[in-house]
Amino acid sequence: MTTSLAPSRLAPADVVRVGGAGLRTRPMRAFLSALGIAIGIAAMVSVVGISSSSRAELDRQLAALGTNLLTVAPGNDIFGDGVSLPDESVAMIGRIGPVTEVSATGKISGVHVYRSDRIPAAQTNAIALRAAELELLRTVGGTMASGVWLNAATGQFPSVVLGAATAKRLGVSAAGDGVQVYIGNRWYTVIGILDPVPLAAELDSSALIGWEAAKAYLDFDGHPTTVYTRTKDDQVEAVQAVLARTADPQHPSQVKVSRPSDALVARQATDTTFNGLLLGLGGVALLVGGVGVANTMVISVLERRAEIGLRRALGATRGQILVQFLAESLLLSALGGVGGVTIGIAVTALYATTRDWPTVVPAWATAGGVVATLVIGAVAGLYPAVRAARLAPTEALAAP
Repeated sequence: MTTSLAPSRLAPADVVRVGGAGLRTRPMRAFLSALGIAIGIAAMVSVVGISSSSRAELDRQLAALGTNLLTVAPGNDIFGDGVSLPDESVAMIGRIGPVTEVSATGKISGVHVYRSDRIPAAQTNAIALRAAELELLRTVGGTMASGVWLNAATGQFPSVVLGAATAKRLGVSAAGDGVQVYIGNRWYTVIGILDPVPLAAELDSSALIGWEAAKAYLDFDGHPTTVYTRTKDDQVEAVQAVLARTADPQHPSQVKVSRPSDALVARQATDTTFNGLLLGLGGVALLVGGVGVANTMVISVLERRAEIGLRRALGATRGQILVQFLAESLLLSALGGVGGVTIGIAVTALYATTRDWPTVVPAWATAGGVVATLVIGAVAGLYPAVRAARLAPTEALAAP
C-alpha cells in the first residue's frame, strides 16, 4: 500500500472558506474597502439607470404625442426682413395626401393680455396673444387642465384659452364664467386653461382666442404665423420635403419647416453627454475603491505572514496560498459590487419615482457592475497574492 505525498487540492467550498477567513477576522477594514467599491459601482449603475429611465419617459412621451407633427413658419427674405405666409397656406397644406390634420395660429402684435385694466401697460408678462383655429388642440395633442377648448360659438366671441405658463403669470388657477382678462380694451372670459404642450411649447406662454373673434375685435390680418401639420407616420420625411413649396409656392426659401419632436431628442442627447461626465466620475470612484482593496490585501499579507508560514510548513503549496488571497480579494470586491448594484438600483427607483418616470435599469449595467468589480478585485489582489505565495516557510515563521 502506497501513500501519496502530493498535496491535496482545495475544493471550491474550501477556497471560499479560507478566502473569507480574513474578511471575518477584520470586518471593519473589509467593510470600508467594500464600501469604496460600492460607491463607484452605485454611481455608475445609478447614472445608467437614471439615463435609461429618462429615455424611457421620453419614448413614452413621443409615443403619446407622436413624432409625426411638423410645423411651418414664415422666415425672412433676402434682406433679412420678416415675411408672411399666404392666407391660403393652411388649405394648400391640407391637400397634401399623407397629411391627416392641419391647423394654425396667428400672432397678434401690439395687443397684450392683462389680469385687469389697472395693470400698467408695460407689464406684459411676456405673454403672446394668438388667434387659433378650432382644430389646433387636437392637432398639437394638447389637453385641458381646466375648462373647455374653443368651439364654433366661443371662437366668434370674446373668449380666451390660456396656456399653462400664461395662467400662472396672470394668477388664474381655473376657468369659469366669472374669470376674465383684459385684452385690447375689452374683457375676455377665460373658458379654458391648457396643460403644458411639449411639442408646441410656444402655446404655454400664449393666450388663444378664436380666429373669427381676432378678426372682429382686434383687426387681425388673417395671416397664419405657425401651421401645425400631422402626417402619416411613414410619410413624415416625404411631407417635410414638400411643405415649404406647398405653403408658399412663390417663395419656398422663405418658409421654415421643423419637427418639434427633434427638440426633445436633442435634449436627450445633451443629457447623454452630461451622463458621460458622471460615468467618468463613477469610474474614478471605482478606481479609488480598487486601490483600497489592493491596500487592504497588502496589509493583510504583512499581518498574516506567520499564518502563511505555518500553512506552508504543513504542506500548503504556493498555488494554494495564491488562490487563498486571490479569493479573499475577489470576495471583498464581490461584496462591494453587489452592494453597489443594489444601492444604484435603489437610487434610480427613488429618483424615477419622484419624477413619475418608469424605473429602467438595463441588465447589462447590473451584470457589468458585478463583472467590473470582479476584474478590479482580481487585479488588485494579484500582487498581494503573488507576494504571499513567494514567502518561504522559514522566512514567514521567523517574522515578528
